[in-house]
Amino acid sequence: MTDIIVVGGGPAGMTAALYAQRNGKSALVLEKHGFGGQITYSPKVENWPGTAQMSGNEYAEALLDQIMAQGAEVDLAEVVRIEDHGDFKRVFTDDGLERDAKAVIVAAGVKHRMLGLPGENELVGEGISFCAVCDGDFYTGKTVCVAGGGNSALQEAILLSGKCEKVIMLQDLPDFTGEKKLQEILFSRPNVEKHSGVKITALNTEEGLLRSVTIQSQAGGEETQVACDGLFVAIGLIPENDAFAHLAELNKWGYFDSDERCETKTPGVFVAGDCRSKTVRQLTTAAADGATAALAACRYIDSL
Repeated sequence: MTDIIVVGGGPAGMTAALYAQRNGKSALVLEKHGFGGQITYSPKVENWPGTAQMSGNEYAEALLDQIMAQGAEVDLAEVVRIEDHGDFKRVFTDDGLERDAKAVIVAAGVKHRMLGLPGENELVGEGISFCAVCDGDFYTGKTVCVAGGGNSALQEAILLSGKCEKVIMLQDLPDFTGEKKLQEILFSRPNVEKHSGVKITALNTEEGLLRSVTIQSQAGGEETQVACDGLFVAIGLIPENDAFAHLAELNKWGYFDSDERCETKTPGVFVAGDCRSKTVRQLTTAAADGATAALAACRYIDSL
């Protein structure tokens, strides 16, 4: 029996495996897509302490190599169900296998809500971004569009407006829905332009680079091309926690309603990373959650 099964191979999950192995516990990481999670979409990471610059893929590959060198096992499989059997948990995956562990850490992450346009996936990290803190510097002195009108979009745009020559806000609803104070700060800046009641209908490229977006008026249907060097999409995140709701409380947005201790209502089940309710979702906070959850799981196992 494995000591700790980690659901999710992003920064939180792999850090959890690292701390588990370093504390003498065996760890198995189950990842459904590819190891690294959302960070692999970032072509340059410049906010990881102690490292001036690296790509998201370089970070993910280095972390994967590190945990495997420590003895962690990894497998590509989607966890579809977890059963609580008291002093052990049974994990079911889409390949039909059942695996038992003394503790489970769910680090399932989130996915960015996409626009659903042709060519969008190919442009992620090559003109389409989701994080101004991570990628904003690459657009210094350039023109960017920001899709969205809530607090996240406004906060992203405020940061970008301090770097970019021009920031163009594109909101599909009739009004911007974020806090009035954020709107006042953003729309008072001379390099910010706003359009509400418009829908992005196309991403226009030249030689593989994003050059403009096509927007359509929700009222009259007229289409306009808006020139830009990049597009920041801030229309929400989607947690994928429903399969584990019987083990851990979810808040109204679908995130695990757990605090910094990363514990749940089920003894032996812990959560970590962006799937957990929190105010800041960054690479550093994901790694911190992974360490916290792993150490909590080790203490739990030692108490059995």
